Amino acid sequence: MVAYARAKELALEAGEDLVLVSDTSNPPVVRIMNFGKLCYEQKKNLKAQRKNTAAQKIKEIKFHINIDQHDYETKLNKAIDFLDKKFRLKITLALRGREMAHQDMAFELMDKVSEALSQYAEADGKPKLLGRNISVNFAPKN
Repeated sequence: MVAYARAKELALEAGEDLVLVSDTSNPPVVRIMNFGKLCYEQKKNLKAQRKNTAAQKIKEIKFHINIDQHDYETKLNKAIDFLDKKFRLKITLALRGREMAHQDMAFELMDKVSEALSQYAEADGKPKLLGRNISVNFAPKN
């Protein structure tokens, strides 16, 4: 108890606060510092951590079977751009109406896209048909 009183005296002399650092140790560890500054730095660090985790978003690009060559290349370039920026990518091919009867053509297009992106990213498995959509996810290569 005498050490606590002495520490509190020193903190008052310095114009600072007495902050508990570790209460589980024996004896408890305290530090003479500005408590407001500590709170501010903790909030700042928490905000920086949240900012870094937001970069894990998944970008999605949608294709259709009857896509024109120029549209295909434009979407592929955008996909490469996302992967260069280290975003995860989801490629979706939507089947409309009678296109469901031509799933083999859809899977060929997805294989073509996967092959084109293979030097920039690794596919998280093979394309899968879910309802009327065929999708595959990509993770950027380091």
